[in-house]
Amino acid sequence: MPDGTEANSEVSLSDSAAKRVQQIRATEGNNALMLRLAVLGGGCSGFQYKFDLDDNLNDDDQVFENAGTKLVIDEVSLGLLGGAVIDYKTELGGAFFQVENPNATANCGCGASFSV
Repeated sequence: MPDGTEANSEVSLSDSAAKRVQQIRATEGNNALMLRLAVLGGGCSGFQYKFDLDDNLNDDDQVFENAGTKLVIDEVSLGLLGGAVIDYKTELGGAFFQVENPNATANCGCGASFSV
């Protein structure tokens, strides 16, 4: 940025999300599983979130951690996710990972896509 400050490139994994990934790791019997978040083009608002479980790190991955649970995000996606909080919600309609993204200027109704 021109004024010498850097945009927030940190992403946080909530306690709830970390616990859910730990439960999945136990069920799968694979302690190396990490939550992978990517931003892809598409969706009704321009970009969409994609969650996966992965036990491999790529060269361009940034790793964020909470209580031994790792969240991995590629550098390109991180540019759109800096300052975000990844949470796991359990509501009447279901349970899901949710991105609280301060960079999004608009979100679709279901929260799966966004625009900047």
